Amino acid sequence: MLELLPLMLERVGILIIVAFLLSRMKSFRQIIHNEHGITAKIFMIVIFGAFGVISNYTGVKIGHGTITSQDWLTNMNSESAIANTRIMGVTIGGLLGGPIVGIGVGLIAGIHRLTLGGFTAAACALSTIMAGVVTGILSKRFKIQEGNSPWKAVVMGILMECAQMGIILLQARPFNEALHLVEVIAFPMIAINGFGTLLFVLIIQEILQEQERMRALQTHKALYIANQTLPFFRQGLNVESCTKAAEIILHWTNADAISITDQSHVLAHVGTGSDHHIPSGNMATELTKKVLEQGKITIAKSVHEIQCFNPNCPLKAAIVLPLQVHAKTVGTLKLYFTDTSKLDRVEQELAEGLSNLFSVQLEMAELEMQRRLLKDAEIKALQAQVHPHFLFNAINTISSLIRTDADKARSLLIKLSTFFRSNLQGARQMLIPLEKELEHIEAYLTIEQARFPNRYHVELDISPPLERVLVPPFTLQPLVENAIRYAFPKAKHGTVKVCAFQEGEKMVLLTEDDGKGISAELLGTLGNQTVDSSGGTGTALWNIKKRIEEIYGQNASFQIESSLNKGTKVSITLPLTQQKWGEDVVKGFYCG
Repeated sequence: MLELLPLMLERVGILIIVAFLLSRMKSFRQIIHNEHGITAKIFMIVIFGAFGVISNYTGVKIGHGTITSQDWLTNMNSESAIANTRIMGVTIGGLLGGPIVGIGVGLIAGIHRLTLGGFTAAACALSTIMAGVVTGILSKRFKIQEGNSPWKAVVMGILMECAQMGIILLQARPFNEALHLVEVIAFPMIAINGFGTLLFVLIIQEILQEQERMRALQTHKALYIANQTLPFFRQGLNVESCTKAAEIILHWTNADAISITDQSHVLAHVGTGSDHHIPSGNMATELTKKVLEQGKITIAKSVHEIQCFNPNCPLKAAIVLPLQVHAKTVGTLKLYFTDTSKLDRVEQELAEGLSNLFSVQLEMAELEMQRRLLKDAEIKALQAQVHPHFLFNAINTISSLIRTDADKARSLLIKLSTFFRSNLQGARQMLIPLEKELEHIEAYLTIEQARFPNRYHVELDISPPLERVLVPPFTLQPLVENAIRYAFPKAKHGTVKVCAFQEGEKMVLLTEDDGKGISAELLGTLGNQTVDSSGGTGTALWNIKKRIEEIYGQNASFQIESSLNKGTKVSITLPLTQQKWGEDVVKGFYCG
């Protein structure tokens, strides 16, 4: 019995080596991951059936109390038997693949054992088939994917070996020979096959766990990439944002080039092939057009499938993924490879995950834009409402001048029309040139000064090149109106200064008065919410601040400084980047 142990261990070692080599094969690993498919089950029947056949051929021959080890068993006389690892392969196949695989493997290994002969041939064939059926039926209870599954498999392997010993005693004849055989082979076969089953299942489980680790790694990578690209995709699909996003994706994937398109143009292409995959150019591949039309992921593994118009394009494989917003394809994300072997399943799963995350980001960007537009419309509607008293007072002032100073009345009518036109323009546009905002202020001041001559003085200090910088409408005019209406008591002559100057990459807009100022408790509220006050509600300040936050985010600022009986200063800082303005900006126009 002890003599048989090293020989059995040697046979198990052969199978474990084969199992390890198989575990390094991509096809075998894919089959293990997808064991529920018909093709996978057939493959597993063949693989584990082959394990059973190899076990039969490499078994240890036992006859007349002697143990014979030879390289390959092909046939035996009627008085011999075999000690082998056949049950181990059948048990693992049944537990891993279920009833179909278990029965298939059991039949292959069992029938093959029957053809080799020996007085235990029928008993071993029967026990092998039974092992396949039992382990297949119990496969759902003894799942190899679970953490403690190796020990469950070992128990199953031991029980199947014990069952085989029992069937040999019940079926093999003469009984004395069968009993002697079981005494010799029972412990070595049960122990070694249990040990072999443990090693084999550990290999299978390592394959499964490696996939889980890879998925976790890919998920982490996808989330990291999505987090890095979030600020850019939230800006929507444009050349600048997509180029930045594509550079990040290229750095963190194995792709040789990354391309992002909208529905008609290439917005970004970084990496290999950038000489002819030009941003803002027309679609370079028919593959992209196909994905835009069908909205489905498409994989190309040849130059012909990519269908690039450039015959010298070095890109040999690609995966093109639709970018969708509310189930509508608005663009594509393309990962290109110069070697088809780089486009493996791992890269495909990563790309699919990124496509889904980017689509969500684009949906968020659209919702954010809609929210901003809605908020902007609300603010514009509030700003466009002309104070009824101002309108009535302006009409009364003009009507009183018609008889005494017709030319001045005519001039005021023109200014009133300019004022109304500015209100309508501000209600329709998100940004206007600063000079238009100044026209709005001038029209308002001309009408007010006709009503209250010499009551206040307004000073404008504007850097001329900044007059073409785009600003939100109703940014300065409400501030000037607030100063005139609330800052000065009726008996006091006041001064209002309006300045615009450049400070680094920012434009600063200042309105300052020398009026009565604002109390400290009220100052902390203005601009953050409306207030209930006899001196005004603060709606204008709140609207201006909210609009600036919605349009520029953290790139702009709005500040109010005030001291009682000394005056109030409102400072607005806006970015100059991405503004359409003159080239020669004059610096140093500061209010003094």
